Amino acid sequence: MAERPAWSDFTAGEKARVAALTARMAKRGMAGASVDVSDLKRKVERIEDQARKRLAGGK
Repeated sequence: MAERPAWSDFTAGEKARVAALTARMAKRGMAGASVDVSDLKRKVERIEDQARKRLAGGK
């Protein structure tokens, strides 16, 4: 698996989306340990993949 991009590698929009998704994960986490956050994690992973592709020069 490719290395995760550094926070400085994200665009402002990507940073905002990751921050919002992280806040949603934290909010769900307060509901209990049994709450599923895998859908939000996948969204963050897609944003990371998008940043990786952009940094590699491809779309």
